[in-house]
Amino acid sequence: MKKIIGCYCLMLLCLVVGAQKVVVKITKTSIVKDSSGLNYPYAIWQKLFQTGNYGIKAIDPANVNTEFIIYKYNEAQKRIADSLKSIRAEHAPKPVESKFFKTGDKLTQFSERDINGKKISIKELQGKVVVLNFWFVNCPPCRNEIPELNKLVDKYQDSNNVVFIAVSLDNIAYIKEFLKTQPFKYRIIDDGGFVAQKTYGINLYPTHVVVDTKGIIRFHTSGLTSGTIKWIDKTIESCLADAANSSL
Repeated sequence: MKKIIGCYCLMLLCLVVGAQKVVVKITKTSIVKDSSGLNYPYAIWQKLFQTGNYGIKAIDPANVNTEFIIYKYNEAQKRIADSLKSIRAEHAPKPVESKFFKTGDKLTQFSERDINGKKISIKELQGKVVVLNFWFVNCPPCRNEIPELNKLVDKYQDSNNVVFIAVSLDNIAYIKEFLKTQPFKYRIIDDGGFVAQKTYGINLYPTHVVVDTKGIIRFHTSGLTSGTIKWIDKTIESCLADAANSSL
């Protein structure tokens, strides 16, 4: 199992060929084309690859200066890629804690309104598991994780005991324009710079926090790793289980 995970992690970064030990690396400056020969800028091929629907392979794995081909997975390749991604996430270590919070501390409260004008008060949400995401539209890892965060919301959509809140640095007009092409199922607070930066001192994005039913911080991390979403989910489950046990 570990060998499978390791191979997947290294799939994009390098290819080692036979006894020659030739290491082929893909970087921001690598030439990446599609099958028609069209060049893809780094920002484009990176975004396509991160959707999980595309693969990238070296044209000549024995040449360190090789160019690369980006290709869309067929159904069989997509199933394999999804399976490997799931295995990788399942066995990923717990992400490093952020520097903005401390596990076991009480979350500093705030009260704001979301982009639909509805009040969000941390104080009034005590008794529920609160999942916070601090982000902004032009943050690539923030955008990349949204589809997986939406799946997390879907998983708990029938529970009244879990609330998902996204604090964005962007203004409401910019957020709503973004949501036309990328739905985000969290409750979104716009112009959240004061909450993110002044209340919590956050300057790395995305930053995630999970708070239990007593308002205690149980999980927090900055950035995006293969295990981020999995560990958010595990922490939610743990918080719900503790709340259920305490009520017995």
